[in-house]
Amino acid sequence: MDRSNVTLERMRSFVRVAERGSLSAVARELGLGQSTVTRHIRELEQAVGVPLLTRTTRSVRMTEEGRRFYADCMQILRLVEQAGDEARNTRGAPAGTVRVSCTAAFGVLHVSRFIFAFQDRYPDVAVDLSLTDERIDLVREGVDVALRLGPLTDSSMKLKRLGQSRRVLVAAPDYLASRGRPTRPQDLAGHEGVRMSNVAGSDVLVLHGRRGGRHVVPLAGRLRVDHGLAAREALAAGRGIAPTHLWLVGDLLAAGRLALVLPDYSPPAIPLNMLIVPERSGIARVRLLVDFLAKEIARLPGIEKPPPGRK
Repeated sequence: MDRSNVTLERMRSFVRVAERGSLSAVARELGLGQSTVTRHIRELEQAVGVPLLTRTTRSVRMTEEGRRFYADCMQILRLVEQAGDEARNTRGAPAGTVRVSCTAAFGVLHVSRFIFAFQDRYPDVAVDLSLTDERIDLVREGVDVALRLGPLTDSSMKLKRLGQSRRVLVAAPDYLASRGRPTRPQDLAGHEGVRMSNVAGSDVLVLHGRRGGRHVVPLAGRLRVDHGLAAREALAAGRGIAPTHLWLVGDLLAAGRLALVLPDYSPPAIPLNMLIVPERSGIARVRLLVDFLAKEIARLPGIEKPPPGRK
């Protein structure tokens, strides 16, 4: 094996191609030409003496040798990054990039300003914030930390429970004045609902009474949206009634642009969690941002502590 050709740059190209399964996607991500990424892989394979990837017209996959080499590369790259972290920490200035994924509306309204404050405190840390409501593969997309609402299915990530996101039923005062204010859950059947097209079961509304009892009522309506900010605007414009997160509409409620509907009943709260790629959790800048975001998010109105026994 020609060790001089086993460089960190070539290893990084190989690792990302192995994770993303696309030479062109990795070229765009790394800011390189596709021919350069291809050359990195070819020279690395020549250096180690075995094929690492199997290429077809539709996909790129690791060979058995590639899987073993990938694990070794990950360990080496992680050690190199941690060594750099420790060296920078001697002068008390964490640096580098942290990649964060967050549900779009929560990111726009709250997480973005938390990140601004974090960067004011740590000016050498760059943050790449991706806003999407899709459940992405963190490793494949090169993300370090993801903020997610709802149940989780990815057990391979490190989990930090941030709390429960309280939801409320709201509508604009003008809408309620023209259509009438519901006084019991069954009254909702005759109202316009603003529904989320990307949320399963949004045509049915579940409400829990303050004094107990569970009510399930249909939620119909002519408007469906796939973005929390669009739902916020629709509600403020008097397009109907909807269950929504308090952090999404708290300012509109305070300003009187929205009003609570059936305040003695509430939709179930939604879990809010942070997922961290285990291999990245020990990096100082990632750890600092995780702790900073967790502290700031816990202060938001409507974010309640996790149930007892959970952290």
